[in-house]
Amino acid sequence: MNIARRLFLKFSPLIMWRGPSLLAAEAKSESLFLGQGTMSGEVTDSTVLLQTRLTLTTQLNADGDLPGTAGVACFEWSTKEDFSEAQRTPFQAAADKHDSIVRAELTGLKPNTIYHFRASYGATEATAQAGPSCSFKTLAGGAIDTPVRFIVGSCMNYNKFMLGKQGKASGPLTATDEDKHLGYPSFDSMLKLRPDFFVGTGDIVYYDHPLRVAKTVPQLRQCWHEQFRFPRMIEFFRRVPTYWSKDDHDFRYNESDNSTDDLPLPKTGIDMFREQLPMLTADSDKPTYRTHRVSKDLQIWLTEGRDYRSPNEMADGPEKSIWGTEQRDWLKRTLKASDAKWKILISPTPMVGPDDLKKIDNHADLHGFRHEANAFFTWLKENQIDNLKLVCGDRHWQYHSIHPSGIEEFACGALNDENSRMGVAPGDQKGSDPQALVRQLYTSPTPNGGYLQITAGDELTFEHFDSRGNSHYRAVR
Repeated sequence: MNIARRLFLKFSPLIMWRGPSLLAAEAKSESLFLGQGTMSGEVTDSTVLLQTRLTLTTQLNADGDLPGTAGVACFEWSTKEDFSEAQRTPFQAAADKHDSIVRAELTGLKPNTIYHFRASYGATEATAQAGPSCSFKTLAGGAIDTPVRFIVGSCMNYNKFMLGKQGKASGPLTATDEDKHLGYPSFDSMLKLRPDFFVGTGDIVYYDHPLRVAKTVPQLRQCWHEQFRFPRMIEFFRRVPTYWSKDDHDFRYNESDNSTDDLPLPKTGIDMFREQLPMLTADSDKPTYRTHRVSKDLQIWLTEGRDYRSPNEMADGPEKSIWGTEQRDWLKRTLKASDAKWKILISPTPMVGPDDLKKIDNHADLHGFRHEANAFFTWLKENQIDNLKLVCGDRHWQYHSIHPSGIEEFACGALNDENSRMGVAPGDQKGSDPQALVRQLYTSPTPNGGYLQITAGDELTFEHFDSRGNSHYRAVR
């Protein structure tokens, strides 16, 4: 028996515990369940994607998975909390081909408006019953002046959270038995802040944890099933719309590019991310880099860091790119066209850092993709792109850094304490900034998980929180 299996059996009473009888977690119709809840994604001022998954139970089985099941589902939505005057999408089959996931796009919505929605599901249309009520708020768009508050999070490591030292935890072991029942404390404290939306910027799951490396499609899917069945996550995502980007661990493996035939293959990683999260319609071939005009004051950009990158081992220079030519041209074009007061580029990986000297897969690394980053910073100055701030995931500590060009970057850190670590300081000879050219206004003084809250209005405020909701640092621009 391998070590991963032995540890699963040892900790299965915690992993398989059902949690409290939250409506979202307990939703069922006959013998069908919404074991991963219902969520919304990619909301704009007039559209949104809704998603749910039909499951056999709300508990992990003996293999640590949450099996899907056949059935049908549709979505009802209304501006009324009691669902009067509700509209309904057509029923869809929950098919094994799509991991029993049902997703639908709503169009023609009103900007800056709260909508209530729920899944109606069952073995057949005739037996379908309504699931728990959920909600989202459409974006205001460029014509409406309103404050916006959202949260950016990254790096949820399930095995470190559940298994602690046996799970190769890098940070403090703070998860209680109750936390392991309910899920990451960050989702409880984030919900109390009532954000308008959440951005998950990579490493949402870890395919390559040494205790259990996922390579096949069933193994990859299991990583998503075990993660998104936590009651705290179900409760959070039924109330807070989402945007998602992938990084290395939820694409293939650590620092992965597209240059090897190791499993999972690049196409598998791309397809799996598109399948599991509401960021595109099921049949869409659109690229996953995009921009959203959130309000009159705010526009955000979400970049794609894995699909188009050059090999990591390639010598740095003008031909080496994380973004690829088309994405880079799109980014420059849309930045120049924007008249938003505040512009925020949300990247799965850092552009300023500092980072570890040994790393080679991001824009901040000495032997990575620094030429592209520096060329972009120069372009920003030459084209007078003002008030652009960078936000990144990937790094397991929180920081606020300023590049020599003046560009500011905020790292959101890891969502759970067990996946956190101490950062790399400017001037560290084992880091990517040995000459201390980067000015760092804040870095986590001790290892801790947490997230970054951003508020945009007359002022732009960045605030780092730990996983229990304590504020550690605040910067106002």
